Amino acid sequence: MIQVCLNGQRGAEDSAAVPMSPGALAESAVAAVAAGASEVHVHPKTPCGSDSLSPLVVAPAVEAIRAAVAVPVGVTTGAWAEPDPLRRAARIRSWTVLPDHASVNWDEDGAEEVAAALLERGVGVEAGIRSGTDGARRFAASPLAPRVLRVLAEVTDPDPVTAVDTARALVAGIGARHAVPVLLHGEEGGAWPVLRLAGRLGLDTRIGLEDVLFLPDGRPAVSNAQLVMAAVRLWSCPEEPDGPVGERRA
Repeated sequence: MIQVCLNGQRGAEDSAAVPMSPGALAESAVAAVAAGASEVHVHPKTPCGSDSLSPLVVAPAVEAIRAAVAVPVGVTTGAWAEPDPLRRAARIRSWTVLPDHASVNWDEDGAEEVAAALLERGVGVEAGIRSGTDGARRFAASPLAPRVLRVLAEVTDPDPVTAVDTARALVAGIGARHAVPVLLHGEEGGAWPVLRLAGRLGLDTRIGLEDVLFLPDGRPAVSNAQLVMAAVRLWSCPEEPDGPVGERRA
């Protein structure tokens, strides 16, 4: 499974290709799914471009994407969108339109409360375990761990030379004790090498303008669909020769 992450915390200042409005998100999702994406992950935005968990922002984004594509739609619950954990959980309980799943960064304060609020409402939980944090340790001790939809193994190392080793260590640290699926992805310079590793390990992955703004050959991406097309090829054939930003070979 390849998930497309449409926008993340990025905005028009990062790339004109980043979709912001519900209509632009839906249009981008259509093209990305046609290119091979099986799921959509999105950061609903206010008109000013800020991530928001408000039901007035989440509902239009989810509804627009759902009306355009027949695949699962997930949203963020990142602390940057609502720093106070109790307010974050309250926002989730106030949603009028529910996504299929939502990511929860397990290293953030209030992760347990946020995940519990999602599960109460029947929303799948993607447990975000980021490299360089204590997320894996906290997740291993969580009573909610067996109930999550999947683990997002998120490699924040942007160096294409070291990101693969970071990814291997992260996956090993997560382990398989709860028998939940793992989606492995990287970001920036590490995005493509980690995606290729996911293909070799037989793991789900994701790609999109949230994670990387350039193609494997270094050219700027003009759309999420273009990134997905490249990802399908590399993930399906992970032993192809590396391009300029490919991973180091052992």
